[in-house]
Amino acid sequence: MSLLNDYITEPKIAYFSMEIGLRDEIPTFSGGLGILAGDTVKSAADLNLPFVPVTLMSKKGYFVQEIDDKGHQTEKPVIWDPSKLMKLAPEKVSVSIEGREVFIQAWIYFVESPRGSVVPVIYLDVDLPENNEKDRILTDHLYGGDNEYRIKQEVILGIGGVRMLKKLGFEIKKYHMNEGHAAFLTLELLHTFKKDIESVWDESHIWDTEAVKDLCVFTTHTPVEAGHDNFTHELYNQVFGDYFPLNVLKTLAGEKSVNMTLLGFNLSNFVNGVAKKHGEVSQNMFPGYEINAITNGVHSFTWTCASFKKIFDKYLPGWANEPEIFVRIGAIPDEEIWGAHSIAKKKLIDYVNSTTGSDMDYDTLTIGFARRATAYKRADLLFTDLKRLEKIGKGKIQIIYAGKAHPKDGIGKELIEKIYSYKEKLKGKIKITFVENYKMDIALDLVSGVDIWLNTPLRPLEASGTSGMKSAHNGVMNFSVLDGWWIEGHIEDFTGWAIGPAAKEVEPDNNMNAIDAEDLYVKLENKIIPKYYDDRKNWIRMMQNAIGKNAYYFNSHRMMRRYVTEAYIR
Repeated sequence: MSLLNDYITEPKIAYFSMEIGLRDEIPTFSGGLGILAGDTVKSAADLNLPFVPVTLMSKKGYFVQEIDDKGHQTEKPVIWDPSKLMKLAPEKVSVSIEGREVFIQAWIYFVESPRGSVVPVIYLDVDLPENNEKDRILTDHLYGGDNEYRIKQEVILGIGGVRMLKKLGFEIKKYHMNEGHAAFLTLELLHTFKKDIESVWDESHIWDTEAVKDLCVFTTHTPVEAGHDNFTHELYNQVFGDYFPLNVLKTLAGEKSVNMTLLGFNLSNFVNGVAKKHGEVSQNMFPGYEINAITNGVHSFTWTCASFKKIFDKYLPGWANEPEIFVRIGAIPDEEIWGAHSIAKKKLIDYVNSTTGSDMDYDTLTIGFARRATAYKRADLLFTDLKRLEKIGKGKIQIIYAGKAHPKDGIGKELIEKIYSYKEKLKGKIKITFVENYKMDIALDLVSGVDIWLNTPLRPLEASGTSGMKSAHNGVMNFSVLDGWWIEGHIEDFTGWAIGPAAKEVEPDNNMNAIDAEDLYVKLENKIIPKYYDDRKNWIRMMQNAIGKNAYYFNSHRMMRRYVTEAYIR
């Protein structure tokens, strides 16, 4: 009997993502994209959607981050054993890479909802003895290697994924590509829907693009040109051989290179960005395409800390599966909201002190900043004027940082080193620490345990940003640049605070650093610090607003209902 007999009884939505973050013990994710994919899967299970996600095994994970006392990051592979958490399916498929047959096996992880429904997640793995040594490592590292390694991974994910679903017995009614990494699946579908025409003057006529478009949904997360995968035609020919004619591919993926986003756009009937602003920015990047917007959300149950779960269960029963119930947050007494926050804050401070020796305390206004260390996130904006920051914050604030830089992102690594240098310069004046090896359990402690969640991206490069949604679920207000989701969630002095002017850009303006830093300092000094120390009643009211106005909407249950009605059943 097949492992999946119980799950192939009805047509499914196949959700393809290079990374999926479900739990720390399955380290097949690097950050926001993967965590969002994991939240998507969990909501699909809670809502009992006919869903089957497909991803890569990433047997050596992304990496374990280690940081020395100067802030230098080093990376080590993650060692984990999928057999302890997943079941290996007996079925195998193969793809052709550089003329070699590469065999693929599938590990199955079952995501179980507390409501009883289950979603099987398919992890593709090529570490098989029948494969060439150079092919066996292709599902080892998430985002590892060079463009050649990446295109081979994307062959395995896209083409291998479609073949594996068929082999396992699934009937698929929609293929949802979460970013361009899986867009080669469209070529496999074109082979499936090849027209039976004996003689045509133009070879492109034999490929039924309309049939494929009816099956496909594409979500873009990247407002940065460099973030869209591109491969040279030479590399494509080297890897693919005669699998799909290059002259036809050029009409679908670009004349100059194989652009995976264009390939997805041209073969999908529904394309979307992940926030209203991101949809607008994407439309500017790719004129001529209809790009919708479905704003991201986070999985409420996963990203609510234990102390808030307890009071939500008491006063808002059913909140985990109906987050819109958060609109009734006024039913919870102020002292219980503050008490739940105090428990979360104590847990975070105790963890930080025990691992970093920072000597932080429970009463000081605590600011959190945790996200991928890369230039556009501007992790150092807070330190634009050290003397001014010291004057504003001495004895009044403490700051916790976390986040990994991609192993090849030299500027990102330098940012971490800068934060360490600022920590030393402000020693004895403002307590600053950096928590290494940022992952899901640390993230939950951070988003729930700080008092303010700081986000300082260069507009409009934050496609969505989901960490601030997580903080809102725990009554932590956002202090953020108006970009991504915060444009939609922000009400000044009510759900949090904006940094800088309204979001009008569709392209980045590097002259905004001084303007944004000035606004950050003014609001920190004149609004945030006084309210925290001198107006606890209204501080708690803003905590309630963050939950009742932000968490009630920016959750993955609402997001998935929109995907169903706007993308999946059209």
